[in-house]
Amino acid sequence: MTFWAYVVRCADDSYYTGHTDDLERRIGQHNLGEIAGYTQTRRPVTLMWCQEFPSRQEALAAEFQVKDWSRKKKEALFRDDWAAVSAAARKPERSEPVPRYEVSTSSTSTRDERDGGERADVSAAVAGAATDKTPPPIIVLVRPQLGENIGKAARAMLNFGLTEMRLVTPRDGWPNPSAGPAASGADIVLQNAQVYDSVADAVADCEHVYATTVRKRGVTKPVVTPEVAGQAIHAGPGRSAILFGPERSGLETDDVAVARSIITVPINPEFGSLNLAQAVILVAYEWSKGVELAQPPEVDMPLPAPQDELDGMIGQLDALLVAAGFFFPPDRAPAVRRTLRTLLTKPGWSSGEVRTVRGVLSALGGKKPRVQ
Repeated sequence: MTFWAYVVRCADDSYYTGHTDDLERRIGQHNLGEIAGYTQTRRPVTLMWCQEFPSRQEALAAEFQVKDWSRKKKEALFRDDWAAVSAAARKPERSEPVPRYEVSTSSTSTRDERDGGERADVSAAVAGAATDKTPPPIIVLVRPQLGENIGKAARAMLNFGLTEMRLVTPRDGWPNPSAGPAASGADIVLQNAQVYDSVADAVADCEHVYATTVRKRGVTKPVVTPEVAGQAIHAGPGRSAILFGPERSGLETDDVAVARSIITVPINPEFGSLNLAQAVILVAYEWSKGVELAQPPEVDMPLPAPQDELDGMIGQLDALLVAAGFFFPPDRAPAVRRTLRTLLTKPGWSSGEVRTVRGVLSALGGKKPRVQ
């Protein structure tokens, strides 16, 4: 399968960078306004550059690289002027995280396609597609114990467009060779994961901090559901971090005290234990409702049958039922007929479905009794 990274010029002369597995269809969607977000109010768009890749992950990496380029550098790319591309290279406004994950993995990426506006923020550039300009939240794993759980949390993040993970004193250190296989292709999350010595350090650049817990910790703070937290994060402005505690015990009281709000999932009081990845995926999913993720392909439904075809089928059924003595007692016949008509007109039958049912009725009406 082929994937493309691409850049389009919008009607306001800004640039949008993305990736897709169907370039022609995606450009059409941008121009029709079917892609919610950056390009929807900046139509029409013009394709300026594209490049094919054999995997989604490589196309995503190209999108990640090109999206943060300066305008001058992008326009040099459009001209295939590589000398100018090199000359236009600029230092990023903020330092990129140094990849800490060095264990190779070989698994097909499970990341669905995301579309995003032009942003300098690294995590937003990869996740993309936010319908607002608020950066995606940072997932902070506080003292995680198992590399496998870190990998599964990374997979849960990337499933819903989150890519920035921070680790606070992981028990077994970092990098952890057990994380890669468990991530099932979410390598970009692990590669950019950053390690901190304390919760305070991990959230120092964030304006909004949420702590996830199902237990009362003796701390009086606003308590919200993941859905409400997701909406608040999109409302912004500012960066948000969401804290998740170690697998065995969850966040400690001092960890929760750093946060400004608590996220609690309505859960069975008799069994309130969630594993780390489950907790991450619940919160990530609620946040993702505010972004444009890939949807299952729409299936063209057949047109409903004309009314005369439907009336013909109902009339045929009525005649068979009369012959079979179904309408008894006679005074109930009008009500039963109305019930049958209501039943048969609810689904929105297609012409083919009507023909099939009428064929069944014809077979039943003309069926000869079996000879014993």
